[in-house]
Amino acid sequence: MHPFLKKFFPAVYRKTVLEAGLDSNYCKYDNQGLQLFTSSLYLAALTSTFFASYTTRTMGRRLTMLIAGFFFIAGVAFNAAAQNLAMLIVGRILLGCGVGFANQAVPVFLSEIAPSRIRGALNILFQLNVTIGILFANLVNYGTNKISGGWGWRLSLGLAGIPALLLTVGAIVVVDTPNSLIERGRLEEGKAVLKKIRGTDNIEPEFLELCEASRVAKEVKHPFRNLLKRKNRPQLIISIALQIFQQFTGINAIMFYAPVLFNTVGFKNDASLYSAVITGAVNVLSTIVSIYFVDKLGRRMLLLEAGVQMFLSQIVIAIILGIKVTDHSDDLSKGYAIFVVILVCTFVSAFAWSWGPLGWLIPSETFPLETRSAGQSVTVCVNMLFTFVIAQAFLSMLCHFKFGIFLFFSGWVLIMSIFVLFLVPETKNIPIEEMTERVWKQHWFWKRFMEDDNEKVSNADYPKIKNNPNSQL
Repeated sequence: MHPFLKKFFPAVYRKTVLEAGLDSNYCKYDNQGLQLFTSSLYLAALTSTFFASYTTRTMGRRLTMLIAGFFFIAGVAFNAAAQNLAMLIVGRILLGCGVGFANQAVPVFLSEIAPSRIRGALNILFQLNVTIGILFANLVNYGTNKISGGWGWRLSLGLAGIPALLLTVGAIVVVDTPNSLIERGRLEEGKAVLKKIRGTDNIEPEFLELCEASRVAKEVKHPFRNLLKRKNRPQLIISIALQIFQQFTGINAIMFYAPVLFNTVGFKNDASLYSAVITGAVNVLSTIVSIYFVDKLGRRMLLLEAGVQMFLSQIVIAIILGIKVTDHSDDLSKGYAIFVVILVCTFVSAFAWSWGPLGWLIPSETFPLETRSAGQSVTVCVNMLFTFVIAQAFLSMLCHFKFGIFLFFSGWVLIMSIFVLFLVPETKNIPIEEMTERVWKQHWFWKRFMEDDNEKVSNADYPKIKNNPNSQL
């Protein structure tokens, strides 16, 4: 919004409004202050997730979500009342802390309460609501931008208090997960909650499994150190790789370009609204597709299919923009522009039913209980670190790479698809407590990390055992 840029980022305001047309199409938003404002949220989320790991493990998933709600409310208050850039960034940092705590607790909460047959679908509801939130946020921005007097941006930032309040109230109302209650020694309460969420009294086998997992978890005094053990390496490597790859799909490049491309089609001044509605609607609908198919087709199939779709759409977009769009002119014909819009929607849809939700789902369901909160913390941390890197560098990359930025990201899509093909196992319909036996010990590559140290006899110990008649092999 022009009043927002004028108040907080006058240098960007001059380049985009006062000197419009003088600067490069690719470089007019290249400003370190603006990038820092954007990326400070992710830096705060990265830091706060380590504190969130402690609260998730020792105080429960529910309380962690409640803390996230309070951070969100405080951040909204600072942003809506901001008088200078410092207040704006403080608000942004508080929102980032909320993201760190929420992303730590919510996927774990959902994975633990869900029956294994619908765990994927239920967890992806988290991502679905994120996409719905993006759509609503863009519609709010469009509406408040039309408010005369230049204060619409305050209302826009202030209305974020509504979902913040809903999250806080929701965290007060829900019960904690059986896993969390049992882990903290509240066995009867955990058993009662398990009966409630399963809708049956016949929960003894699952309850005993949770108790055993909790017993093993309590033996782990240092979860982050335990995370580095050989047997936890597959989950850790895959979780870190998925977060890096998710940010290098190029979703930011596509979403940034949408208003420019849609404007070319002829939407003119309403380009931002139409681009938000169209890409936002595609985002929402495609996430619904993922909810339906993730527990039927499986995680691998969705990731691999989407990889092909994203790779091809980005290559074609790069070719069209490379030929038709230069630094200071844009001569896309209407036919080409419509084709590019279709390609944008093709890319967004593929991301929304694959790397968007599955980047969070797979890590949340693969870590064993003793390292789950630590593993989720590392997952969130890596995601926020690379989101920060992309947010801080993207506008500068766009200025230097120009249309080549789409080729850069398409190369990463190819790499991540090869990674999934060979190294990401299928986890659909498998209870979390049985992942080690049914997934990791069966995988062609990762099974070598799953050898039980207690079952192995070292060469050094063998003579002692051999010479001891009382020993049993």
